[in-house]
Amino acid sequence: MRYLVRIIKSLSDETRLRILNMLFERECCVCEIIEVLGISQPRASHHLGAMYTAGLLKMRRVGIYALYSIDWDNLDGYAADILKDVRRGIGNNHSARADVLKLSAAQRLIPECSKPA
Repeated sequence: MRYLVRIIKSLSDETRLRILNMLFERECCVCEIIEVLGISQPRASHHLGAMYTAGLLKMRRVGIYALYSIDWDNLDGYAADILKDVRRGIGNNHSARADVLKLSAAQRLIPECSKPA
């Protein structure tokens, strides 16, 4: 039950849903999230950390850069179902669509940001 509560709490923020929507598209560097959402690095890291701690994301480091993706392989069945429902739910949202368009044009600070995990 605690795991479920942690997941739901980690998704109860608009910025986190917008970040998750970007991660539905592909692995993202923190630099891309900052650029697309127009938020500070500490704020982006805070939101990513909450979802990481809840077990939704995985992170890999390339030098000083952190790249995040959804940890589909380690999600419990119902956690994966929740994320699939979230994806369906935000799929037609105007802000979510705009974020994905911005993501395709976002500046990558390092070439490794474009490599899949």
